[in-house]
Amino acid sequence: MSTTPPVRRLRFGLPRRMFAQVLVMQLAVAAGVAVLATGLFLAPLGDQLDDQAMRRALAIAQTTAAQPGIADDLRSTRPTAGGPVQSAAERIRRASGAEYVVIMNKEGVRWSHTDTAQIGEVVSTDPSEALEGHEVMQIDDGTLGRSARGKVPLRGRDGAIAGAVSVGIEYDTVRARLLHAIPGLFAYAGGALAVGALAAYVISRRVQRQTRDLAFSDIAALLAEREAMLHGIREGVVALDRDGRIRLLNDEAQRLLGLGPASIGEPLETAVGPGRTTDVLGGRVTGTDLLAVRGERVLVANRMPTHDGGAVATLRDRTELEQLGRELDSTRGLIDALRAQDHEHANRMHTLLGLLELEMYDDAVEFVGEVVGDHRATAEQVTEKVHDPLLAALLVGKAAVAAERGVALRLSDRTLLPDRLIDPRGLVTAVGNLVDNALDAVAGTPHARVEVALRVDGTTAVVRVRDTGSGVPEDQRELVFTEGWSTKKPPAHGRRGIGLALVRRLAERQGGTATVAEAHGGGAVFTIVLPDALTAPDSGEGQGEGDTAGAGSDRGAGTPATEVSR
Repeated sequence: MSTTPPVRRLRFGLPRRMFAQVLVMQLAVAAGVAVLATGLFLAPLGDQLDDQAMRRALAIAQTTAAQPGIADDLRSTRPTAGGPVQSAAERIRRASGAEYVVIMNKEGVRWSHTDTAQIGEVVSTDPSEALEGHEVMQIDDGTLGRSARGKVPLRGRDGAIAGAVSVGIEYDTVRARLLHAIPGLFAYAGGALAVGALAAYVISRRVQRQTRDLAFSDIAALLAEREAMLHGIREGVVALDRDGRIRLLNDEAQRLLGLGPASIGEPLETAVGPGRTTDVLGGRVTGTDLLAVRGERVLVANRMPTHDGGAVATLRDRTELEQLGRELDSTRGLIDALRAQDHEHANRMHTLLGLLELEMYDDAVEFVGEVVGDHRATAEQVTEKVHDPLLAALLVGKAAVAAERGVALRLSDRTLLPDRLIDPRGLVTAVGNLVDNALDAVAGTPHARVEVALRVDGTTAVVRVRDTGSGVPEDQRELVFTEGWSTKKPPAHGRRGIGLALVRRLAERQGGTATVAEAHGGGAVFTIVLPDALTAPDSGEGQGEGDTAGAGSDRGAGTPATEVSR
């Protein structure tokens, strides 16, 4: 078995942390920019130095050609090392720092040169352009090597061309200037790179703090987990920016609020509409576990502000829980009623046993008939006026509860509801909530009474529930229909302030109204008007089923009513 340790291969690549990756990338960008800027500066610098050298040579040649007497000496003397033309050319060369100053005649023969051995010889480069009267600038090779040259015609006093002047600047001098400029240029580039590196480090440190030193892969994983969590949980999540615009809606929030992905980016009030739900999500109503009603749903909302001025709100659907709570309340009421009926039944059995022991058989039969008749009469009184089975069953049950709570529940003599309801369950919810609120309002008061009136006019249903309680103050008659508002102590299973809000929402959804007013003689009267709540009446039903002239008032409050409490 080999004991040789495994060879670890070096792996090169970007560092894992986002901070280090950003720093490396910014340094690479800064270095690339510095190199590019240096190259862009150096590229034209050589051409600029060449042009400067050629222009300098041309200027010296022009100055030489303008010297008085040189053209005359060129015409009147021979090309010699000690001649006046050579002396004048050497004086100008030494004064200007040029490599050479060559004066030639029209045949290109030198009268002056730095190397006196070249005097009297023909120049090595073509002087024809200058001899034709043109000025020439060029980089060219000659007997003294490569140089920057300037050539001009030499004219006599009469203006005729007598020869030409050629001046050269040593090219090594130009190259030396270029090389001399490079260190300074690199110094500036290095300084700029250092500043860029420092800025890159500062920015990267800020990125490190803001991203909590996470790697790009970690951020991508967190984003994927966030999306999975937001769209997988059974709670609605709504995120708002500082201007109140929706920036996030998960799937559950879209379902609970009835919105779609197109609502993202819209103002909250535009997408959701005015109302308590908007006030809760927008932070205009503060608190924890705030109740709101959206359509047929009861929602519990919590809102948490964010550091950027926005907010995140969570929504939970309590519709089923509220329904279970109301059913629990009804069940408890029925249990109390059954307990009281059990006690009453025991008393009746004792009475019946006494009549039988006393051999008062006729009185016993009459007593049993009265007891059975009371129960039968209650159901018959309701079904004669309310033909919908669900609503009739509700009122019979509420009558039993009312009787055990010491409240007289009555049906108005004007009540007549045919079996033509389009949404009987919705009306059952509305009537049940109104009756429960009325029973709570009058329970424990002397001469407690609740009156229910159900009437129709064509396809419009009118529901009115009147009680003899303390009534609703005028300044609170709109508040009672607000979600979460209640003057009663909340039950153990949940919260109050939902029932009347659902009643108004049901009415408004059908284009109707839900109002409360003061009843004649004290108490409150709640009125619901539901247009198109019934199918069209058959021929012969006519309009005699009721009227809505007093739907919003307490008209008929004193008319005879059928008592259905047992």
